Order: sequence, then C-alpha cells, then structure tokens
Amino acid sequence: MIQDLRGRVAIVTGANTGIGKETSTALALRGAHVFMACRSQGKAEKARQEIQEVIGGQGRLEVLPLDLGDLESVRLAAQQFINRGLPLHMLICNAGLAGQKGITRSGFELAFGTCHIGHFLFTRLLMDTLRASAPARVVVVSSKAHRHVKDFSLEQVRQPTRSTGGIREYAHAKLANLLFVSELSHQLEGSGVNVYALHPGIVASDVWRSAPALLRGIIKPFMMTPEQGAATSLWCATSADCAQESGLYYEDCKRSQTSTLARNRQLAQELWDYSERCTAR
Repeated sequence: MIQDLRGRVAIVTGANTGIGKETSTALALRGAHVFMACRSQGKAEKARQEIQEVIGGQGRLEVLPLDLGDLESVRLAAQQFINRGLPLHMLICNAGLAGQKGITRSGFELAFGTCHIGHFLFTRLLMDTLRASAPARVVVVSSKAHRHVKDFSLEQVRQPTRSTGGIREYAHAKLANLLFVSELSHQLEGSGVNVYALHPGIVASDVWRSAPALLRGIIKPFMMTPEQGAATSLWCATSADCAQESGLYYEDCKRSQTSTLARNRQLAQELWDYSERCTAR
C-alpha cells in the first residue's frame, strides 16, 4: 500500500489514459497534487474529471499541456510548472507510443522523439526544481523490448520510421530511456534525487492503438490491465524499499537486469551529449 502522499507534488506524462491514468489516480487517492501532462487538453480534462469522481476530496489534479514531440511545447510546459513555485517530488515519464510511424514536429523519428528526446528536455528543465525538492524521484517507463536492440545508431533518429509497424524504432527508443536513466543517475548523484527505469509489462493501453492489427491480435491474450501495469511505476515512485537506489531497472516491483548495451556507460554519455546538442536553443 502506498503511504500518505499529502504535501507531495507529482507530474505524470501521458496521464489521460492507460498506465498514466492509473498512476495519477493512485497518487491522488493518497493525497498527492498531480499534474497530468498530456498532449490533448480535451482528453486530459475528461480523464481528470473521471479521476476526480473516483478520488472524491482526496488529492488534487491539474492538467498541464505537453506535446513531447514539440520541443517548444516541452519548454512551455516546464516553464508553466516552474512559474507555479511548487516543489516537484515525483516526475513520472510515462508517455509513449508503439506501432506508429512518422517524425515529430521537432524532426525526430516518432518513437525516439516522443519517448526519449521530449522526456530528456522536460526532465533537464525541471532538474533544479527536483534538486530543490529532494528527496525526489524521476521514474521512466521503458520496456523489455530494449533487449532486441543489438546495435544503437544515432544516425537513424532523424529519419522517419522505417520498420514494419515501427517496432524496431520503438525498441531503440526504449533503450534510449534506459541509457538516459543511467546517465541521469550519475548527473544527480548526491543530490537526493533518485532515478528509476522500469518495464510495466505488456499492458492493454492506448500505446498500442496504431500497431498493426495482426500484432495486436498476437499480444492481446498476454496483456495486463492498466492498473496492473501501473504497479511498478508506483512502486518506483513511492516505495521505501527502493528509496536508496538509483539508476536501476525494475520489473514486477523488483530489480531486474537490462541488456549489455543498456549498461554501456560510454553509449549513455554519447546519447546524453547528443540529446543536449539537439535540445539546445
């Protein structure tokens, strides 16, 4: 059971559906002030109202407009939050997509730009707030799909999605999430801000809405509910059991092992430097 979170402030990206919505509900139920950072304000507001009906007078929910594929939107969302003068105790980078093809408004392959670059910039812009709010946590939803990547190339990330169903690019984006967490944990070492990556399970959520019908049919029998999928995110964000850990990867609310490539410190530093250059103004 999650402890009392009154007085704690959280941002959850992709909070209007699936794991993000369940995560927001659970945090608010225990008294947290939750910012639902979403691309569609209409869908986010509808979800906020639905959650409010569930939680009653517990917690507080607000919508924060955020399009992770548009770096100007990311900058604006971060500044809007900073302008509130609030602490930030939990940043949950949950938003993602799978099975979609294209390129973001900011010129990155769709999955990489949304899952990694957008979250990278958003987190960087909020790092001072996180440090000032310590103890605080950054939780990044990755995937065991990262294990399918055998060779990570930054040359691909400025090109539109090429693989059938976008699955190869999705795996690369989820590997980028892990490399980001690895390097971020070093950047924040000693600050009181801990960083976590996780595989939520194969969850029946809108992240798969654009995947090929054949793929959805194959994986559907093995899917978890969004509530089950949110369990590890919530554990990483709130559990005392992992309060002294940082830079690690979790499945089923326990530590797990990443691929060898995900543990490559040089690659993590290269991705960090590349991401910094790409998001610099």
